[in-house]
Amino acid sequence: MTSAGSTKPINTPAQVLFASLVGTTVEFFDFYIYATAAVIVFPQLFFPAGDPTAATLQSLATFAIAFIARPIGSALFGHFGDRIGRKTTLVLALSTMGLSTVGVGLLPTYKTAGVFASLLLALCRFGQGIGLGGEWGGAVLLATENAPPNKRAWYGMFPQLGAPIGFFFSSAVFLVLSQWMTPAQFLSYGWRLPFLASGVLVLLGLYVRLTITETPVFAASMARREAQRVPILSVVKNHFGVLVAGILASLSAFVAFYLMIVFTLAWATKALGYSKPDFLKMQLVGVLFFALAIPAAALLAEKGRKPVMIGINIAIAAYGFVFAPLFQAGHGGAQLMLILGLTLMGLVYGPLGTVLSELFPTPVRYTGSSLAFSVAGILGASLAPYIALWLAQHYGLKYVGYYLSSSAVLTMIGLLAIRETKHSDMAAAVQAP
Repeated sequence: MTSAGSTKPINTPAQVLFASLVGTTVEFFDFYIYATAAVIVFPQLFFPAGDPTAATLQSLATFAIAFIARPIGSALFGHFGDRIGRKTTLVLALSTMGLSTVGVGLLPTYKTAGVFASLLLALCRFGQGIGLGGEWGGAVLLATENAPPNKRAWYGMFPQLGAPIGFFFSSAVFLVLSQWMTPAQFLSYGWRLPFLASGVLVLLGLYVRLTITETPVFAASMARREAQRVPILSVVKNHFGVLVAGILASLSAFVAFYLMIVFTLAWATKALGYSKPDFLKMQLVGVLFFALAIPAAALLAEKGRKPVMIGINIAIAAYGFVFAPLFQAGHGGAQLMLILGLTLMGLVYGPLGTVLSELFPTPVRYTGSSLAFSVAGILGASLAPYIALWLAQHYGLKYVGYYLSSSAVLTMIGLLAIRETKHSDMAAAVQAP
């Protein structure tokens, strides 16, 4: 972490950790304001009036588009991140996300533009997915490739903290706006304010990203001329088994989070009689536990990644069987359901970025870790709210819990298939396959 002929650090720990945190916070803020709006606003504004359930399902379908776009963003930005560097690629990814989010705030509604408004909404959501597909992997590498070997899980959890912080602010903004404005004002223009305000946050993130330098691990790899012509082909050809295992290892985190955040909000307000502001407040309490669990899990993972991750997923599988009874047990039970679910989510999510980044060698690390995370997003999150809503309507809420338990079992299979990465040397020279 020193420049040639100097002992001055290129990137100080504070710079690295703040730069990795601020970008993912902005990205996840943008991502989650869409998730919240997809439940409480978009069904009324961007889809034909008529059946409220059909409109909600259509809105959740546009929510899923971003997860389909994520692997495309991972391949695109991963290519450049592994070819030209982490810093430049992170700037481009954040810009893509920001433009797409501000674009949502400027869209016409179905009343004024008809189906064209729905299509534009889907296009902006696709842009969000492209941006986040490139952002997450680069932010994790910015942290882990600058970290001391015995602190990689600790450094790697800072980008992960962007998820609860971004969600907390996105929900808080919608909560404040819904309470300060009349329902008519909120639907008329209030919902647009978070999307437009994200432009300011993006500028802050870009400024911070532009002040850092390239990671020393990537710079050393480039000096050894290890760059791959097409990184994604190298991942598929030489690391396919690791990629599949990484996808499975990420699955339960996605299912857990989007059930806790999107599905529970939809079900609580439409089937259980909660008001939107009241349930958003309950979710915010749960997100505090989510944020606290991330550093706790990172500290545990410094002693070994696999045992911690497997143990947490056993707990998630068990939690699936109490999800429905708690959710239906009144205000106190529902709050406990959110606290337990989001705590488990934080525990499994905290070390995940570090684990995925340690699985792949430097020349394809951006592409490989981003692809594993993004494909898991398609399988575990893109349709999770939709599937859960369908299961709850047709078979009962307990089957939503079984769905979560099944995802934890698949994740344990993936974790058993990977090696323990605690002692891996991320800066080691790559041997020819």
